[in-house]
Amino acid sequence: MTTETDVLGALGDLGLLAQVSLEDELKEHLATGMRTVYAGFDPTADSLHIGNLVPLLALRRFQLAGHRPILLVGGATGMIGDPGGRTTERELKSVEDVKAFVAQIRVQASRFLDFDCGDNSAIVVDNADWTEPLTVIDFLRDIGKHFSVNAMIQKETVRRRLEDDASGISYTEFSYAILQSYDYVVLNRDYDCTIQMGGSDQWGNITSGMDLVRRMEGQQAYAITYPLMTTSDGTKFGKSMGNAVWLDPARTSPYMFYQFWRNAADADVIRYIDIFTFIERAERDRLAAAHAADPGAREAHVALAQAVTRLVHGDDGVTAAERISEALFRNRLDELSAADLEQLALDGLPTTLVSGEQELVQVLVDAGLAVTPRGEVTIGQARKLIGSNAVSVNGEKVDDVDFRLTPAAALHGRYHVVQKGKKNHHLVVLN
Repeated sequence: MTTETDVLGALGDLGLLAQVSLEDELKEHLATGMRTVYAGFDPTADSLHIGNLVPLLALRRFQLAGHRPILLVGGATGMIGDPGGRTTERELKSVEDVKAFVAQIRVQASRFLDFDCGDNSAIVVDNADWTEPLTVIDFLRDIGKHFSVNAMIQKETVRRRLEDDASGISYTEFSYAILQSYDYVVLNRDYDCTIQMGGSDQWGNITSGMDLVRRMEGQQAYAITYPLMTTSDGTKFGKSMGNAVWLDPARTSPYMFYQFWRNAADADVIRYIDIFTFIERAERDRLAAAHAADPGAREAHVALAQAVTRLVHGDDGVTAAERISEALFRNRLDELSAADLEQLALDGLPTTLVSGEQELVQVLVDAGLAVTPRGEVTIGQARKLIGSNAVSVNGEKVDDVDFRLTPAAALHGRYHVVQKGKKNHHLVVLN
């Protein structure tokens, strides 16, 4: 790999820069050799979500530019909880939960970086390795003495909590910035890491770390933040029907993951291509022009969904997601495998668990599909839907109001897909 002389400029062009410390000096620093950059990921759940792709892929861009990325998993800071972006105290996780989350996230995040490419091979570290051995006295004498309480309470994350939360902020969360700053010192000392990257809400913590590196190691360090992602209408990015879109296929199926990107707002799709894919510039510009000329063709949306799903779930994930999408759209449900239907049962379709035979009219009522124009769900409306040829079961039209869903007719012996009209699907699963 050759070192990119203006990786900051490239990140800026992609909309991935919010704040940069000593920008001209940092550009020179990056242009004159391989540098080490890190981003931290606290284990607040057993999976990363799509918002975490922003720093992961930014680290990958640094690596492609010839620099060395460090992926820090916060086994220690995850025990505390970052007060940033919070108006109330975070619920503390158990030691066992955090350790389990660390193990999961370490594996998951590692897929996005190259760990076998010579000098700039990626590294994964856990801050519990150097934080847990610290004694309280060592922490207070060697690290805490470098922090002014007066300065710390002026940090935006702390100030906001003091203003918005009647109970203020606990010393536990107040100490988070000190632990994060010490991470920077350790990585600078042990790996010659000189750049930390995080969300724009982390600016205060990162600059505190820069200052601590200078005080304890006598080294110049740098800070980069990326904008916190929102959709074009201001909605918090990565929320779908009230739930996060996870990278773990057991939490968000590849089909639903694909659909999230496929259904991106027209105003967001090109920006998402810039941030979340490695599509070549010429192809990106062609997609942007095609999208501007005919947004309804959704060519850019499909390219985005394919690229991000392939990145996270591989070629098999893309193939399965597109097969499911096509089968539902074309009403060719017999083409779905048992694994495809399991994806739909996970989160792709509204689902009802049943035992034995079921009357179709009752299924339509229980599924909420038999809605009258007045908003009522009734047996009469279910019968009317069937009688008007508006209902299909497993891809076949049903006009018999006495039709029953039987185990013998279930797809793969377990599934029935009930469809009203063209777009309303409901999965019935025999338990």
